[in-house]
Amino acid sequence: MIEKIWFNNHPLKYLMWPLLWPLSLVFAHIARKRKAGYLAGKKTSYRASVPVIVVGNITAGGNGKTPVVIWLVEQLQALGYNPGVVSRGYGGKAPSYPLVVTNETPTDYSGDEPSLIHRRTGALVAVDPKRPAAIRALEAKGVDIIITDDGLQHYPLQRDIEIVVVDGQRRFGNQQMLPLGPLREPVSRLDSVDFIITNGGEAQEGEMAMSLTPSDPVNLHNGEKTLLSELDSLVAFAGIGHPPRFFKTLETMGAKPVYTKAFADHQAYHQNELEQLAQQGSHLIMTEKDAVKCHQFAQANWWYLPVTATFSESDTQQLLNRIKKVMEEYGSSST
Repeated sequence: MIEKIWFNNHPLKYLMWPLLWPLSLVFAHIARKRKAGYLAGKKTSYRASVPVIVVGNITAGGNGKTPVVIWLVEQLQALGYNPGVVSRGYGGKAPSYPLVVTNETPTDYSGDEPSLIHRRTGALVAVDPKRPAAIRALEAKGVDIIITDDGLQHYPLQRDIEIVVVDGQRRFGNQQMLPLGPLREPVSRLDSVDFIITNGGEAQEGEMAMSLTPSDPVNLHNGEKTLLSELDSLVAFAGIGHPPRFFKTLETMGAKPVYTKAFADHQAYHQNELEQLAQQGSHLIMTEKDAVKCHQFAQANWWYLPVTATFSESDTQQLLNRIKKVMEEYGSSST
């Protein structure tokens, strides 16, 4: 219901406005004061020994940041760099921090997105609610550039490039601050970032258009691939920031799921609930982000759909040229 108020102009907004508006003012005041303290040097912020790229957003919820992080890592690896990724590990709770993710790290410890990034790219990924501590762990392992998955508002960490990902369909909703609206910071914050990436929808002036290109479904049980058209009586579920985006992708590819189920972002899954869900059809399909939490108890008819961020060649070069310039200023060079 709260998202309908934020993004769909639901009539309930007239009831909720008097309740949420004062809280929104308080949130905005605290956020401004906290940011000002770091920018003025009154609060300590960490300057890494290598360049830091923040991939974040100004709205609550998922906008497609993680595919952008994966794309950046793969682009930088192709150029000969050794990138590392840091995350606060939302949805996970590790016995101790910082946590450097491996293929054996439970998602209960790392959270789903850090596990996905590491599995997909092989890059070093460190998790810590205090991102500077995660960065120190990666610095000790010799990375030459660091990407943070989220963290635009994490001002204890200094950064060299700021990238904001915008949901091209939902944009900024009612453009109100939390909790009255979805904004973590005002829309004017976009004036000070380096790049704005629009995930789907219509990219506006000054924005880079991004699309998520799906690949063939992958079987969780044995890693084999198949054509989506081969999966009949399909049951689809997603626990991401905006599940309808996943269902729409399936429809665009020609699939007609017999049943769909949306879960909360970063949902922790239990074997029994997914087995019951799978009984609604012949095959169960999920996002790659969901899959990292389901491998241990996956059945033979469970699949995930990989997606890859794609950009125009000119936008790709613009991003990479900026990164190369920053690397040169740090005295680093690619091999």
